[in-house]
Amino acid sequence: MGEKLFVAAFPYADNVLELPVTDVDHAAAYYSEAFGLTEVARGENPPTVVMERDGVRLGFAINGRDASQEGAAILVSDIHRVRDELKSRGIETANWRVDERDGKKLQVFFVVAPDGLCYYFHQPLDSA
Repeated sequence: MGEKLFVAAFPYADNVLELPVTDVDHAAAYYSEAFGLTEVARGENPPTVVMERDGVRLGFAINGRDASQEGAAILVSDIHRVRDELKSRGIETANWRVDERDGKKLQVFFVVAPDGLCYYFHQPLDSA
């Protein structure tokens, strides 16, 4: 039960700690419930909230950028368990598939959050 599910997060654009939202309070509540993140920091100028799970941090900021053009790729240790967890919380997952990057196969799926941010959950498949 102590296994870390979230391994790392990589931004689509500039910074995984400044993902654009219009309301940091709403973001904190949603990502706590949906992804199991815990709030670890807040800032005021611009308004920001940093959330964490398993040592992996995502941050949300009111920065005027277009959320529909941003998000994060989240590397996980057990993609089946993460997908089941999200679905049990009523989160819609999409495009369950295998991608190939740099000669390696990845099991992946996507979540588009209500704020428009897109998340690419992925786990390398063993080549054995």
